[in-house]
Amino acid sequence: MSTYAIGDLHGCHAEFLALLGKLSFNPARDTLWLVGDLINRGPGSLECLREVRALGSSTRSVLGNHDFHLLVVARGGGKLKKNDTLSDILGAPDREVLLDWLQSQPLSVFKNSTLMTHAGLLPQWSVAQTESLGREVQAALGSEASGEFLTQLFGNQPDSWRDDLDGMDRLRLIVNVLTRMRFIDAQGHLDFAAKEGLDSAPEGFLPWFQYPRDDDTRLLFGHWAALEGNTPQARVPVEALDTGCVWGGRLTALNLDSGERTSVASHQRGK
Repeated sequence: MSTYAIGDLHGCHAEFLALLGKLSFNPARDTLWLVGDLINRGPGSLECLREVRALGSSTRSVLGNHDFHLLVVARGGGKLKKNDTLSDILGAPDREVLLDWLQSQPLSVFKNSTLMTHAGLLPQWSVAQTESLGREVQAALGSEASGEFLTQLFGNQPDSWRDDLDGMDRLRLIVNVLTRMRFIDAQGHLDFAAKEGLDSAPEGFLPWFQYPRDDDTRLLFGHWAALEGNTPQARVPVEALDTGCVWGGRLTALNLDSGERTSVASHQRGK
């Protein structure tokens, strides 16, 4: 009986199946945590969504920025981008079932002093606050006004947290922190331009995990393939799980009990 956390799938369905096989994963016995971005850029986005949904209660997944992008395109008036691989989902006969399932997923999962989000969390946010803020977004996604919410979701402002934020500014900032964050400054401002490795940090900014926290919660995140699973000079217990499968790297699973990592090589050709 084991619990595994797996990095960004990004539509790498063949690698996902290979990794589950290597782990001897049994949904009747084991538990799977998925760090979001199940879809997009890889060739098997539709298959990944179907596979994860079919695994049922053995699997916990959080929403990533690409998952939100799909929802915005499908239900918020957004447009596909040049390198998107979402057309199969949008044209699938079970499209609405899959979208409903995706839209119902949380932004964080917490158990046994381990918290998983797609991109990370602000140093000043406690676990309880993070879960509460995520539920605010889930409520918006589950409301009758969810289409309006998705239409207004994308944007880079506001770029720092205040407790008195409200409306779409509040919800947008929560989503951006939990699904898009990489670099922040000492005041908690987010930078959205730098997307490469640590040497791409803007002046005055550091990776969010290089700031201290008031607890010792183990933090799991994906989103940042350029880290290649490394978190140098981290000041919190943290595990980076996105090892760039869709870019020709590997798909990685972390055994949450033993700390052992298991991975499979990408079938992609280093896009």
